[in-house]
Amino acid sequence: MRIKLNHSHVYSSSLLLAAGVVITAAIALPVNAAEPSSSKAANRTPDKTAKISATNSTASQAAWGTYQKPFAATSPWNSRPVAPTFADFVIPKSTYSPGVAGGEWSTGVFLANAGDAPMTVTGLPKTKGLWDPDAEAFHDVTVPRWPSNVVAASASDGHADIVDPVTGIVHSFWQLKKVDGKWVAAQYAWTRIDGRGWGDPAHYFQGSRAAGVPTAAGLIRKHEVNDGDTMYRHALAMSLTFNALSPNPTYIFPATSADTNAAKENSGKIPEGALLMLPASYDTQKIVNPDLRKVAETLKTYGAYVVDRNFGTPFFIYVENGAGFDLHKGGWNKTVADDLERMRVALRQVVNVQSWVDGNEKPVVQEKKLNLLSMRGPWQLQAGTVAGNFDTWQQAVVFPATSTRITQVNYSSRGLHPLAWIGPEVGKMYRVTAQTTGDAKLRLQVREPSGTPLYFDSTELANGESKTFKWPSKTAVIAVHAISGVGGPSTVRGDLLLQD
Repeated sequence: MRIKLNHSHVYSSSLLLAAGVVITAAIALPVNAAEPSSSKAANRTPDKTAKISATNSTASQAAWGTYQKPFAATSPWNSRPVAPTFADFVIPKSTYSPGVAGGEWSTGVFLANAGDAPMTVTGLPKTKGLWDPDAEAFHDVTVPRWPSNVVAASASDGHADIVDPVTGIVHSFWQLKKVDGKWVAAQYAWTRIDGRGWGDPAHYFQGSRAAGVPTAAGLIRKHEVNDGDTMYRHALAMSLTFNALSPNPTYIFPATSADTNAAKENSGKIPEGALLMLPASYDTQKIVNPDLRKVAETLKTYGAYVVDRNFGTPFFIYVENGAGFDLHKGGWNKTVADDLERMRVALRQVVNVQSWVDGNEKPVVQEKKLNLLSMRGPWQLQAGTVAGNFDTWQQAVVFPATSTRITQVNYSSRGLHPLAWIGPEVGKMYRVTAQTTGDAKLRLQVREPSGTPLYFDSTELANGESKTFKWPSKTAVIAVHAISGVGGPSTVRGDLLLQD
């Protein structure tokens, strides 16, 4: 559906919910007034190794992994590429003009305080409940500290991210709203404020964007807009429309997901998770609007990751609600629109880099050897009377206090979520390590779907114990055993990592 608001068209963008649920977003953008243009692709010139200096703003002085500076310094969001090379594909024109904005279709980021009261969020009325793609289950979520100033974006997306500094968690919601005085939502996911800001194979969905990231990731924040800096010191978050996004692959590293039906509906060449940049030769000094020039400088240095799909806009970059950011103050600004159009023609997907530099100006490698093993269910109780439950925040099976051991097994292989860019490789060596508390144990078996042959059995591993094995077959599946401790509560999780 498309409506018109204040002389601006509204387009919707679809996101992915696990289990095949399609959800949509919309963003108000001015009508496209720019004429087509073109240019040749060019590789970025080698990095001059000039040190990128930060300003003395409050945000730049904040520590990494905080509300003001989300995620680790080594996160892809906070790292910049050295000497990137580019693909040739040009983002096509579409129905509307490219945009950089907040508004009812964007998101807010809210900071919890230690004294804030908890809040239970339930599913939307007349639905199965609140969907948690990490647990792959519908269930209520009680956020331990809920800021009093939470306001979900007013359009149907209802995005809102809540940062809890006590737990270090970013709570990310889709379709959040109040119904009869109670908070409800369609989907919940979370990530760590001091983490990578992207999913991994074990915890593959960490926010409400299609790429599996929170809406706070890559967002132009309120405290950054007028901080006096020449650029934003992190990569930006961008959406593209159908004629730009790739049907195969639908996503690449570091993304862990893409839009539902992307393989059927996309017709372009840029997958979600791709980093787009302006070449170093792009002349930002010709951009009259200082706010847009700052965005362009960021695109030359850090770029923007594609995290979502939209309807009808060549590219869109997200700004936090309440930032006062408006490239079209007083009405349609053709000069801004023309500059955005030139940026569209110049933006390219990064296909290779010489190296990376993190937020502290130190060399960094974007690690792809990530944990493959999740402890999500479904679980079958084999011994004991009370089953343990998967706790998404602990990424573990949590057992109650018990006088006898509880043993449960997951035969479904859902502990290995398939990703396009990582997964068990035949002939490669892997190490499974138990991470348990309360004398609990982990056991991993690898076998054919029929049950035989049994290729590998770790036997019961106590906390810190590990075993190494060679991945045997393309058709091999796993069985995960979680065994409780005796006496007090206990937890079980595990790491499954590729070995050098």
